[in-house]
Amino acid sequence: MTEIPQERRLVTAIPGPKSVELQDRRLAAVAAGVGSTLPVFTARAGGGIIEDVDGNRLIDFGSGIAVTSVGASAEAVVRRASAQLADFTHTCFMVTPYEGYVEVCERLAELTPGDHAKKSALFNSGAEAVENAVKIARAYTKRTAVVVFDHGYHGRTNLTMALTAKNMPYKHGFGPFAPEVYRVPVAYGYRWPTGAENAGAEASAQAIDQITKQIGAENVAAVIIEPVLGEGGFIEPAKGFLPAIARFAKDNGIVFVADEIQSGFCRTGQWFACEDEGIVPDLITTAKGIAGGLPLSAVTGRAEIMDAAHAGGLGGTYGGNPVACAGALGAIETMRELDLNKKAKRIEEVMKGRLEGMRAKLPNGGLIGDIRGRGAMIAIELVKPGTKDPNPEAATRLAKACHAEGVLVLTCGTYGNVLRFLPPLVIGEDLLGEGLDVLEGAFAGI
Repeated sequence: MTEIPQERRLVTAIPGPKSVELQDRRLAAVAAGVGSTLPVFTARAGGGIIEDVDGNRLIDFGSGIAVTSVGASAEAVVRRASAQLADFTHTCFMVTPYEGYVEVCERLAELTPGDHAKKSALFNSGAEAVENAVKIARAYTKRTAVVVFDHGYHGRTNLTMALTAKNMPYKHGFGPFAPEVYRVPVAYGYRWPTGAENAGAEASAQAIDQITKQIGAENVAAVIIEPVLGEGGFIEPAKGFLPAIARFAKDNGIVFVADEIQSGFCRTGQWFACEDEGIVPDLITTAKGIAGGLPLSAVTGRAEIMDAAHAGGLGGTYGGNPVACAGALGAIETMRELDLNKKAKRIEEVMKGRLEGMRAKLPNGGLIGDIRGRGAMIAIELVKPGTKDPNPEAATRLAKACHAEGVLVLTCGTYGNVLRFLPPLVIGEDLLGEGLDVLEGAFAGI
């Protein structure tokens, strides 16, 4: 495995001529509905760098949307996956099982919150994990209704589109959607009408009132929430909100599902974001950072709930692929050996300090309405100066300016006005600082 120099390098315009040529081929062969943030074609990636086909090296503040937390070519992931490739690529766990699947489930039982007996089932994608969490909750409770929250994102399949809050681009034109899905308020502190200090108590009371009156708690199989809302804008529910919802679920026999697909596996400075307020979910869905870039997801939860589905009711041809399982074991090994929770906390310290500095000293710092997030899941919400009016145009301009200077950043948010930062947890501090220098320059030029 060739080490990629951990330095930003621009040798052509972004995108360069080879990327432009590949983009022409892509437009002719790939469906238009599959978008890309930046039409730069990757040749190699590792650590905090993406190297493109033109030889440019970009600082990676995206991690393939929180996937390559251990880097895009982590030694343990490559070693274990390569060894598995040489043995066999597939048998289907439902036909003839293999140890790697079992070992991943054992690691998940160790790492997820709570000391109760746990079991897992493995799948391919985050949306698949969420769908199966709903199936399991319905089988266990014999109920049908599912409660989700404003600004939540849970996937692009038919059921998970129904669970997802944002219309464009995820849902528009793709209905009708699955029934028995109900949406209630979330404690979005920055935009809560009576102030962030009241959001936790007021939003949880509103959500519980709506569930009780409009659905009936006795009809609810599951409540599903991201402990830090990802695509909705890296919203941390105000303190007290998650514990209140979890208590309500427990008191009413409702399965509490923590969707940790974007926030899990050291991303927020803890193994799982729900640990921040001591939440022990009944079920937890994971994907993205689980396997160092290989496609794998999981539902992990209380053994008695996980066992509610009948034999043959869960699964899928590729679920828990042996190569992906090997990658997951390598990713977990790397997270433990490098103490990536500690590294994520350091990234938060550096990023929030720099971002607060930008807000304080730049003449257009008024664009930054809110700085939020935990660990290496940090965001700034951009507004029109002097207001809280969303400013998606500023987010787009800043992202483009960073891209042109060789820093890959992503946008998100219900209003399209959030710039999010998801650097690999293994990024060097010098590279992190250089990426933030580029962002600061982008603010100065906006």
